Amino acid sequence: MIKNFTDIAFTESVKDIQRANGSRNNYLGMEGMEMNYLSHGEKEFIENRDMFYMSTVGENNWPYVQFRGGPKGFLKVLSPTQIGFADFRGNMQYISTGNMKATGKAALILMDYPNRRRLKIWAETEIIDAGNTELYQKLVLEEYNAKVDRFILLNVKAFDWNCPQHITPRFTLKEYTQMLENGNLVLDPEFIKRISDPK
Repeated sequence: MIKNFTDIAFTESVKDIQRANGSRNNYLGMEGMEMNYLSHGEKEFIENRDMFYMSTVGENNWPYVQFRGGPKGFLKVLSPTQIGFADFRGNMQYISTGNMKATGKAALILMDYPNRRRLKIWAETEIIDAGNTELYQKLVLEEYNAKVDRFILLNVKAFDWNCPQHITPRFTLKEYTQMLENGNLVLDPEFIKRISDPK
């Protein structure tokens, strides 16, 4: 079962600061909400990303944040409580991999910049050898020319949809080109206002 994200994120020190700043009572009702699985909405959002940010913590207790990217769909929902991806070869520092081996935990932020949406995920990790045939069939996109070093499975423990405040809309070159081709790139006053004041 997936926990309410507050079970993980709201430590006693966090609650103390909420009390000091007057927001503690706002979150009491949220803490009782039950979250059992990733729904169709989360699945669609996750599998439509072409990037995410992943945080891990090493045995020295220092956090490390890394950008992960690939074609849309490289991050897959394997079950209502598990997501996974093929770990492509990069600069071979292996900081995230080493941290996951040491502590087995990760946090992800998935961004949809054009629509100002973000999904936060807390997970326990598994590192699986790249020779695993079953995961190869599920996680490798044949059209993407990248060396797969391993597979990373993320057993989701909690997730939360974050508010859109302060997210500045950004577009990929492909998204921008499609808007131009479709005639949707019209800089009317409302559009300019939304970009310049994304509250």
